[in-house]
Amino acid sequence: MKKVSIPALQAGCLAALFLVAACAPTRTPPAATASATAATAAAELQTAVLLPAAPKAGTSRYEADRGVFRATRALEGTPRWTLAQQDVDYATPRLMDDFSCAMGVPLDASRLPKLAALVDLASQAADASTRPAKKANQRQRPFLIDPGATCQSTAQLSNSFDYPSGHATRGWAVGLVLTELAPDRATDLLLRARAFGDSRVVCGVHNLSAIEAGAMNGAAVVAVLHASPSFQASLADARRELEAYRHANTEGADPQCAAQRALIETTPY
Repeated sequence: MKKVSIPALQAGCLAALFLVAACAPTRTPPAATASATAATAAAELQTAVLLPAAPKAGTSRYEADRGVFRATRALEGTPRWTLAQQDVDYATPRLMDDFSCAMGVPLDASRLPKLAALVDLASQAADASTRPAKKANQRQRPFLIDPGATCQSTAQLSNSFDYPSGHATRGWAVGLVLTELAPDRATDLLLRARAFGDSRVVCGVHNLSAIEAGAMNGAAVVAVLHASPSFQASLADARRELEAYRHANTEGADPQCAAQRALIETTPY
């Protein structure tokens, strides 16, 4: 019988172990994988190339933006102004709550952790995507061009650029993702996404062209995310969680939801 040396046996075992390790799936926490994918996808999306250039002074688009800003200052103190103030905060728990009426059930981040993680993921990708385009366009915010009231403090906003709107990008990205999870609520969810962007015009902190670019940007972000298997897995997890949650919460929407729907159906510009 042929003798096998100990070193040769050890080498063979090590080779086998390395082969098994190479074939075994790498187990990375889903949230960490999805977040990394979101950041990578957003970084690769060339929004400064994708989006139309921001309006330049002296053009009809530039003057149209100015006209919308001046006209919508008349909304100060109205219910639509109040909604714009509410939409300033776009942290995940607040943003989910903003879509509650549109979903037909209260979207409580503490009770929907998988959905909250998915909204976080889409929001992070949306935020990352706006930076290159903002830097490339360096478009001034409307209150720096014409005097007028704003629904939030401008102290920090004065040092950041207008185009595209980060709020509109995030609102549309989240609205599109929620629509995939609940297609039966598509019209209401996408209407609320549009209204979330409209609120930035009402507030006086973004030009109309900036929220239009944000809508395009948000759609591009979601399209890129769909190529990621980890995003698809997070989407599936959130869908199952939301379906069970909606089935268990059949008490209906808040009575104030009808009033909000009537308020946002008509564009404020």
